[in-house]
Amino acid sequence: MDVTYECSFPLDPLVEVMAALRAENGCPWDREQTHETLKQYLIEETYEVIDAIDEGQMYKICEELGDLLLQIVFHAQIADENKKFGINDVVDSITEKMIRRHPHVFGTTSVNNSSEVLLNWDKIKEQEKGDRQASSILAGIPRILPGLLRAEKYKQRLRG
Repeated sequence: MDVTYECSFPLDPLVEVMAALRAENGCPWDREQTHETLKQYLIEETYEVIDAIDEGQMYKICEELGDLLLQIVFHAQIADENKKFGINDVVDSITEKMIRRHPHVFGTTSVNNSSEVLLNWDKIKEQEKGDRQASSILAGIPRILPGLLRAEKYKQRLRG
C-alpha cells in the first residue's frame, strides 16, 4: 500500500532557525556544539518529556516534546554540515521504517491483537538485521541505559 502524506506541519522553520544559529554570524555556543557535547541535553530533554507525561500536564508535554525535537534537529544540522545526513533523511528513514514494520496497516498481513503486532515487529527487526547479525545475543542494547532498564532488556533477550 502506498502512503501519501501532505506536509501540514513542516520542520523547515525550526531547521532554518537552527541553521542560522550555527551559521558564521550565529550563536557562538550553538556553533561550538558537537554530537558529543549535546548528548547530555538529549538525555535531559528525554527525561523531562517523561516527567511531563507522569505529571499529565498536556501543555508541559507539548513544551518538552518541542525541546526534544530541537535536540533532534540540532544533531541533524551538525550531521548535515558534515555532509553525513540531514533532517529529511531522518524523517524519510523513520517513515519508511514505520511503514515496513506495520504490514498489518500498510500491507496484506493480518493480526488479531497487539501481541501479534509485537511478534511481527520483532520478526521484521530480525529480517532488517540481515547481514548485520550481532556477535552476541546482548549486542545492540545501549550501554548508557540506566541499570534497571538495561537489566530488563538483557532479561528479555535471554528469554528469547
